[in-house]
Amino acid sequence: MNPIVYTLLVILATSLMGSSFAIGKMGLAYISPFLLVGLRFTIAGLIMALWVKNKKLHSPKDSWIKIFIIGLFQTTGVMGCIFLSLRTITAGESSILTFINPLLVVILGTIFLQIKYRLYQWVGVLIGCLGVIVTFGFHLQLQTGTLLGLGAGLSWAIATILVKKWGPHFNIWVLTAYQMLFGGLVLLLLSIILESPKMIINIESISIVLYLAIMGSIVQFATWYYLLNKGDPGKTSAFLFLAPFFGVLFGWLLLDEIVQWYVYLGGLLIFIGIFLVNWNFSKEKMNSF
Repeated sequence: MNPIVYTLLVILATSLMGSSFAIGKMGLAYISPFLLVGLRFTIAGLIMALWVKNKKLHSPKDSWIKIFIIGLFQTTGVMGCIFLSLRTITAGESSILTFINPLLVVILGTIFLQIKYRLYQWVGVLIGCLGVIVTFGFHLQLQTGTLLGLGAGLSWAIATILVKKWGPHFNIWVLTAYQMLFGGLVLLLLSIILESPKMIINIESISIVLYLAIMGSIVQFATWYYLLNKGDPGKTSAFLFLAPFFGVLFGWLLLDEIVQWYVYLGGLLIFIGIFLVNWNFSKEKMNSF
């Protein structure tokens, strides 16, 4: 791929990932958390399901159960934790904590998939874990939002392991469409059960939902999977460290968020850790994001 095009697409995908945190926090002023994220992914899933309706699953009989389970972790778990965390911590902090998932993938991959990692990748895990501690402000008193941010990262890591294990049986676009749809529907159900659904309908709220569904979900996933397919997946995945950078940047631009200095330091350490974990993976050891 042309290096300039590749760079522009990487920036597009990661900036959409990062901007979704700030845009999502803006949406909480109009829509309750589970309802907002449920609408986002149900709409995105329906649109993509229509697009892939003629594509085959190419998978065994229990494929729908596996897609549903992936959706529970990749969409319901990750996005539910993110949007709940945004009620008590900044968009920048939430994005940094969520994107520790590559570090957790190394740990889970070693335990459950017996993947062998190199020494510098384990060094990356240690540096990343140090970064998480620094992000907390060097103390162990954790806010609810912090735990939810970490929960989002863990849920994403579990989804990554499941996709790595089951993914070869699926058409990737069919998997993406229906895991978003199933996860979104579960989030709507949780909205009814766990919260008093609130929705103020106006131009701002409609625009936020459409942005999150179309740009923050469909365009983001399409661009990212295109990059993974066309380039080296390991080197491409290393650029995920840009997403929390954009999360902090858009939090500052759109929400006037002030992030403490130790959050930036912790974020930098997490980025370095993620970079070491992902850079120069051999193809058989790739983690699919």
